[in-house]
Amino acid sequence: MLSLQDVIDYCDLDRGEIAAIAEHEHVPLAIAAELSDMLLSTPEGVSRLHSMIIENMQQALASGDYDRLRHLAETYQHLQRCHPLSMH
Repeated sequence: MLSLQDVIDYCDLDRGEIAAIAEHEHVPLAIAAELSDMLLSTPEGVSRLHSMIIENMQQALASGDYDRLRHLAETYQHLQRCHPLSMH
């Protein structure tokens, strides 16, 4: 049986990025990890992943959760480095 950490280790995203998907989509981390593989398979999916984290950041800002906003900003910076948006 695979553990949650095994599933996360299989993904090409870090735990913060997977947690952002889970938060945005209101699903458990394991489901978000599976979803991440699908999102990373196309430029449209990568763009959607960027949008998810930005939308999470907007919600954190609107609710005044600045610690969460800072964490999401760091997560987004990592995403931009590892999976930049396609220019096409």
